[in-house]
Amino acid sequence: MNDLARAWDEAAAGYEAYFVPRFAPWVRTAADALAPLPDGPILVPCCGTLPELDALTELFPGREITGIDLSAGMVRRARARAAGNSLVTAVEGDAATLDPRWTGRCAAVVSVFGLQQLPEPDVALAAWAAALRPGGRLSVVYWPGVIETEGPFAVMREALRPHVSPSDRSWEDRLVPALSEVELERDEFVIHPMTHPDAETVFEAYTRSGPLRPLVTARGEQFVRELREEFLRLAPAGAWTHRPGARLLVARR
Repeated sequence: MNDLARAWDEAAAGYEAYFVPRFAPWVRTAADALAPLPDGPILVPCCGTLPELDALTELFPGREITGIDLSAGMVRRARARAAGNSLVTAVEGDAATLDPRWTGRCAAVVSVFGLQQLPEPDVALAAWAAALRPGGRLSVVYWPGVIETEGPFAVMREALRPHVSPSDRSWEDRLVPALSEVELERDEFVIHPMTHPDAETVFEAYTRSGPLRPLVTARGEQFVRELREEFLRLAPAGAWTHRPGARLLVARR
């Protein structure tokens, strides 16, 4: 099994419980940005547990919706969320390289917080845009290189600095060029407040059920102990509210 897929399999339950409710405002922002749509199915690459489902079925009733995710554990939870709705399918697969059957077929492609995890996000974004039929719309939300200057994301970035080399974020500059075949309608940062009970809670969620799960799986518990000590040293006491910003890209064919 792919190591990344395994890590997200292990994180699926915690991700659903902790992060899905906190990410819900961005999910709603992404779904609202899709209207109006032509006829056709909606594709959700990097669907995770498919938290987009409620908003999509409310806004676009009667649509065929397909979620794709590399993690079998995430897909199982997506299928459970969609149970009883015969129009919704969740499949295990590589969302970065879509099956050619999707090309030119979709009324919409929507993805929230999956793009930045892919090996070549700009290439994936171009593939997602190619799946749109005429009039179809793309709505993608992802975490940029700098999410906030203070708050848990910023503190974790500082705590990681001695342990992890900076990642290559040059792909962010290639995202807009990757959409050259469609019309870019919106490119903006969307900020929503997020609250955590305390620093220890957010650390556990971040490392066990969030974006650091693959790194923790690779590095082991000694790494986690050292990282926790530094993170808690930098973090404030008590409940922690912050305002992270994600980038929203909306395009139309």
